[in-house]
Amino acid sequence: MGLFDFLKNRGKDVEKGKEAEQIKQTITAVLSGKVQNLNVAYKDGTVSLSGQVDSQATKEKVVLLAGNIKGVEKVEDDHLTVNAPAAAAGPQKEEVRFYTIEAGDSLSKIAKKFYGNANDWPKLFEANKEVINDPNLIYPGQTIRIPSQL
Repeated sequence: MGLFDFLKNRGKDVEKGKEAEQIKQTITAVLSGKVQNLNVAYKDGTVSLSGQVDSQATKEKVVLLAGNIKGVEKVEDDHLTVNAPAAAAGPQKEEVRFYTIEAGDSLSKIAKKFYGNANDWPKLFEANKEVINDPNLIYPGQTIRIPSQL
């Protein structure tokens, strides 16, 4: 994937000087069993990630969890590898877009924009449940996944 940009002054607060430790704790707690050998480094607003994940979707969620932290403006995931079973890898690769929430957005408004149907908002919530704790509590600057397939 590469290097991702986030809004630096938005997101979950963490204690200054303990950013890497608290980002790692958050990822490990939220994605328990899906991430192994996770290493998180934080320097000047940039998070570098390494380790193994069970799927591409989990990799994307790790990036989002790290990026939706106040003070983080870039996340580099070049050393985060997917250990998916060969059978699961298959020829089809899901195309995923990322979207940064704007003032006035709701999951239904975002679903309408990307899928043409506001009633598809629960599918957006399901795709981002590790990042969005409550579908009614999204905030401007938060970045979410927009899977192409519903």
